[in-house]
Amino acid sequence: MVKVLISDKMSPRAVEIFRERGVEVDEKPGMTPEELKACIGDYDGLAIRSATKATAEIIKAAKNLKVIGRAGIGVDNVDIPSATAAGICVMNTPFGNAITTAEHAIAMMFALSRHIPAANASTQAGKWEKSKFMGVELYGKTLGVIGCGNIGSIVADRAVGLKMKVVAYDPFLSPERATEIGVEKLELYELFARADYVSLHTPITDSTRNIINAKNIAKMKEGVRIINCARGGLVVEADLKAALESGHVAGAALDVYAVEPAKENILFGMDNVVTTPHLGASTDEAQVNVAIQVAEQMSDYLLLGSVTNALNMPSVSAEEAPKLKPYMQLAAQLGGFAGQVTESGIKSVRIEYEGAAAGLNTKPLTSIIIQGLLAPLMDSINMVNAPVVAKERGIDVTESYNDREEDYQTLIRLSITTEHQTRAIAGTLFGDNRPRIVNIKGINMEAELGEHMLYVTNQDKPGFIGALGSVLGDAGVNIATFHLGRHKLEGEAIALIEIDSELSPATVEAVRQLPHVAQVKPLKF
Repeated sequence: MVKVLISDKMSPRAVEIFRERGVEVDEKPGMTPEELKACIGDYDGLAIRSATKATAEIIKAAKNLKVIGRAGIGVDNVDIPSATAAGICVMNTPFGNAITTAEHAIAMMFALSRHIPAANASTQAGKWEKSKFMGVELYGKTLGVIGCGNIGSIVADRAVGLKMKVVAYDPFLSPERATEIGVEKLELYELFARADYVSLHTPITDSTRNIINAKNIAKMKEGVRIINCARGGLVVEADLKAALESGHVAGAALDVYAVEPAKENILFGMDNVVTTPHLGASTDEAQVNVAIQVAEQMSDYLLLGSVTNALNMPSVSAEEAPKLKPYMQLAAQLGGFAGQVTESGIKSVRIEYEGAAAGLNTKPLTSIIIQGLLAPLMDSINMVNAPVVAKERGIDVTESYNDREEDYQTLIRLSITTEHQTRAIAGTLFGDNRPRIVNIKGINMEAELGEHMLYVTNQDKPGFIGALGSVLGDAGVNIATFHLGRHKLEGEAIALIEIDSELSPATVEAVRQLPHVAQVKPLKF
């Protein structure tokens, strides 16, 4: 009999489902890391919420662990690379608490607008300070939603119902999807200029970390109100405090913080700040939903080998796995490459399977491509929910098959149509079954992708390669491989460079300032 440990407080329905399925389960919430490390080796599955930290050290001690199930969305408390290296499936429940979190954001907006926490404390203290708590209406105001995915779109829907004007910033939000949910899609600076309220619903990525900072706050309307029920790292708290003190920001409502649990914070005690202790998912309904989902998913995996909402492995049978493995790596690279270089809203995706690839079970490959494409600006995206998310965002995904061998025995070509253009990237497997990129934007090249890559598009001019090499050399960046291609003499050219370490922002900017450069993107795989 397989055994599962529930190490965080969870709805009793999880235990019931495990036992109904014939899975032995122990509940041990509140353990110290040392206690967890000492016992984790006895279990096949670990069911957690946000308190347990599945660190590399814990995973190393988990000799029999096959699956970690997170009852909720965020997996910041799981070392996914370590779990993957150990062959442990990591899964979450991305849809179980979306409504609850969205409703909390709306509640925070009301509380902030009508001074409800302070007015409640004052009234219960025997005061009657009616004039002190003059509020503002939500009716007719403009709400700026940053991140219009699963939760953000629910917030937008509720705000439209309150007769607010809703504008949204989300690079992956198509105009058609924006129209469908009743929002106006804007660039970030336009949103800041127009919004009376700014509500954050985006994961932490390189492009969203510290997105609410002094520079961006200065672009906002005087008297703006900010709500954050997403991730604490989205806000530079010192910059927000300064803006609240100056009056440029009229108020803020926060459910998440840079450091949690937040026993102390520079924003605590301010009259124009409403705070809650990370309650976004804290409703009875959400707790039951995520507990049921994680127990069902983990049971299916442990007993049947079925994979649902996995963050680090594809949904594929044991028989298919050896054959599909190199194709999965190629699919992940194609999607990840396209996702990292695409800078505008995606309208459609076309995936062409040619030669040997056309005869495979391509469903997991397509899902992995879409996952890689959406991953740069979304958390909790996986090969199972990626097609659903793409559909919800109005992204049309099509596949085509051609079993004839043309230039290569096997080939996958990915074409992305955005609001401005259509671009394609193609890859193949060579005799060693290692993926190679063979065409980018119609330019032929042969490139193997490493962990750190630099992608540069430029006008083909003499001296450019030397200038680029000098910038990287001056920055102490070692070049592993250097791949070049061009359309024609003095036409558009591409450099795809494997480097030994991540580039600093200053080095990226130095490359961007070189003559004839059109686009610079540091890539990570």
